Order: sequence, then structure tokens, then C-alpha cells
Amino acid sequence: MNSHIEELTLLLLYLTAWEEEARPFGVHKRSLKCFSSRVLNKLDADGLLVESDKSDSVFLTSEGTLKAQALVKKYLGEKETQLS
Repeated sequence: MNSHIEELTLLLLYLTAWEEEARPFGVHKRSLKCFSSRVLNKLDADGLLVESDKSDSVFLTSEGTLKAQALVKKYLGEKETQLS
């Protein structure tokens, strides 16, 4: 799988995310899973997000959020931008 696709997918998930309570973990970013299931499964396996077949959205893990923030700087050259 192409690492650029994985990075850009994580970046877009982050940019379009909203914050939601994820018990027992606290507030996390959540985003609709409107991307390739193969890429989402890989990001899940890498511990960057948590997905479920029963939900139309995914939670970004703390690690996934930190990586996405680094990707914002890498690709956009900004501290943080969110569309939501």
C-alpha cells in the first residue's frame, strides 16, 4: 500500500473530524469513514484509528491525532486547520 495514500487519508480524516466523548478514553476526534476500507484497515492495524463495522465513523487515537498534526505541517505548512 502507498504510504502517501495512508498519510493523506489520515490527514483528511483529521481535517474533517469533530470531537466526541469516547468512553472510557475521554474526548477524541471522530470522522466519517468515506475512504478506502483497505486504507482504513491499515490505519487501524497501525494503531492510528479505531473503526467498527457497526459505525459509519472512526475515532482517531491519540497517536493518530499526533501523527495527523505532523502531517498538517508536512503537507500544509500550518499549525492546525480543521474544516469542521
